Formats: sequence, structure tokens, C-alpha cells
Amino acid sequence: MKRERIAVAYSGGLDTSVIAKWLQETHNAEVITVTGNLGQKKELTGVKAKAVKSGAKKVYIQDLQKEFVTDYLWPVLKAGALYEHTYPMATAIGRPLLAKALVDVARKEKCTAVAHGCTGKGNDQVRFEVSIAALAPDLKVYAPLREWEFKSREEEIAYCEKHGIPVAATKKNPYSIDENIWGTAIECGVLEDPMAEPPTDAYQHTVSPEDAPDKPTYVNIDFAQGIPVALNGKKMDGVSLIHALNEIGGANGIGRLDLIENRLVGIKSREVYEAPGATILLFAHRELERLTLDKETMHYKAKMANDYANLIYNGLWFTPLREAIDAFVNVTQQTVNGHVRVKLYKGNVEIAGRKSPNSLYDTKLATYTEEDSFDHKSSIGFIKIYGLPVKTFAEVNRKRR
Repeated sequence: MKRERIAVAYSGGLDTSVIAKWLQETHNAEVITVTGNLGQKKELTGVKAKAVKSGAKKVYIQDLQKEFVTDYLWPVLKAGALYEHTYPMATAIGRPLLAKALVDVARKEKCTAVAHGCTGKGNDQVRFEVSIAALAPDLKVYAPLREWEFKSREEEIAYCEKHGIPVAATKKNPYSIDENIWGTAIECGVLEDPMAEPPTDAYQHTVSPEDAPDKPTYVNIDFAQGIPVALNGKKMDGVSLIHALNEIGGANGIGRLDLIENRLVGIKSREVYEAPGATILLFAHRELERLTLDKETMHYKAKMANDYANLIYNGLWFTPLREAIDAFVNVTQQTVNGHVRVKLYKGNVEIAGRKSPNSLYDTKLATYTEEDSFDHKSSIGFIKIYGLPVKTFAEVNRKRR
């Protein structure tokens, strides 16, 4: 009987390390691991050796950073998308690209199935499987964490020890960490208690705001059509720029998030994130839009940003709706050009200045000095017409009381 070939989305973490071996033992399958480099650092250390020790027939490690930034992160930035107005969605936006890479390898290697390491109560299972369905509806999908015998991470760690598979997680350090260039998600262990303050060792890339420098750090970012193109006067590609902001922001305690989050499957979860570069860029981009977008476009875009965030979070990246929203957003970004200066200080991001050739700010209209060019008398008629519906309602209903 021909052995089934399964392409596994492989991070090298605890769950996927177990999955690679488990599929061979329980399904007698040939396993091909697929690892996407989205800008993570620690997770890539020794990942090939782990996959080989897990018995993988072939190991793919692909550098997807440029594609990730250009085709996934810049659309998120231009949209100003934050899930529940807070979370930059580093994990959520990485999943569709990883699913695409998984499908591409599965096709190349003539696999009949793919597998992922997502839990049965998490969001990622939906993101992976809906994306796979959109890209390759014929492929079978295995989700071992929904069916295998392991009941705890401790049991998985013991399984890895039995088979000589090295993993970073230990019984003393049980965190589940997912990292990419846009941010890091930290779960499990003491973090499952909403009343527990995250321990120092939970954070991977940011210093505590209390330990950040006592003097502020200023950062200058130039944007062209909503996309950052230069940092502190130096033109940079997107990957380099985000990595640089992660270093600068992390050193200033920027981007720590501690959320009670509404998962797609209906439960609330406690999530701890680090996203220094994303936090700085989303803030700077929003401040530039305040300067360059007209009122109605800006307000409508804010509503659509929430819808866009929900769409990404809920795993609907490869859909006509996402493409349609992108088209709208891209039109709005044509005038989002200019320079933003931000101040970083002990975990806080503040605006320190902004300018744009497309600025809608007119000093002569805004000033209260003698240079004021606003026609104050025109407000009389404006207020009468603007308030007419309110006045009419009040007059009619006062008579009935």
C-alpha cells in the first residue's frame, strides 16, 4: 500500500514537533515539513535539525519576509486594522501566507494531504483550513491536536524526550510562543490566569517600560501612499524598516499588550503580545491620515478598518470581500504622503510632528490670530440649517407634552 504524503506546517515548536513524528507513527505517512520565515528569530534556531530528528522525509524552509511585508502587512497598515481596536494581528495575518506556502509545497511534492498544529478551540485552525479550502479544496487536512491522545503540554514534552526531539518548551518554561516580524504572541502557563501579571520571562523582545531609557527616543518615518519608505532619513525596504523599528521600539518598552480577547470559536482568552514596530507604524500612519484625509473619508475608513480587522482575524483573507476592501483602501492612500516624527518614552508613543505635501491643514483657517481668514459670519446660516431638524422636532413635540 502506497504511503500517504503529508505536508506539515512546521514551526519547530512543541506541537508541530510532536505532529511530525505522530503522523508517521499513527498514519504510516511520509512527512514533508514546511516552515515559513516571516521574520521570526528564535523559532528558526535548529528547526531543520528538529524536523530531521522528527523523521521528516524532506524539509522546506522558505524566506517569505518580503512577500509577507508587501502583500500582507502593508495592506493591514494602510487599512489601519486592529482587532477589537487593539491587536495588530501579527499571528492572524501570517496564517494565510503560511497556508499558501503549505499548499504550494504540497502541490510540488504531490501530497494528498496537509496538516497543521492548531488546537480545536483556537482561531488558527479556522484560518488555516479556510485558506486551504480557498486555495486547494481537494486537499485533505489533518489537525492532530483535535484528535490525538495527549491531554497536556507536559505529555507532549515527554513524547519529544522519548523520541529525542529537542524543543524549547519545558515543564518549567511552558509558554507557547508564536513570532513573526509584525509581533509575538505568548500563551499558556501562568498567563492563563487573567489576574496574573505577566512574568518578566514571558516577554521575548521588549524591555519593561520601567527599565527603558530615562530620555525619550525620537523616530522619523516617511510615507509614500500609506507605505513607510524611510526611517530617520534613510530609505529602507519594508523588511529592514520593520526589523529596525522592532529593535528601537523594544528597547523603549513599546508594544506590550495584555488582552482579554474574543476568539472566533466563541470563548474569551487571555493573550499577551509584543509588537513594537507595528505599534509605532500604525500610530504614525494614523497621525498622517489625520492630516491628509478629508473628514468623511477618514470616518468611513475607520468603520471599514474594523470590518477588515474582523475579516483577517476570522480567517477570510482569500475572499472577494478582502480584495474589494483593499481596492477602497488603496484609493484613500493616494494622498497619505509625508513625514511623521514620534517620541518613544517608557512604553508610550507620542506624536512629535507631522507634515505632508497633501496636508489639508490650513493655518490661516485654523488660527485665532489676526491672520484668521475664516468667515465667522457664515456660521450663522450654517448653524440655522444644520440645526433645523432638531429645532423642528423639539417645536412639534413640545406642543404635545
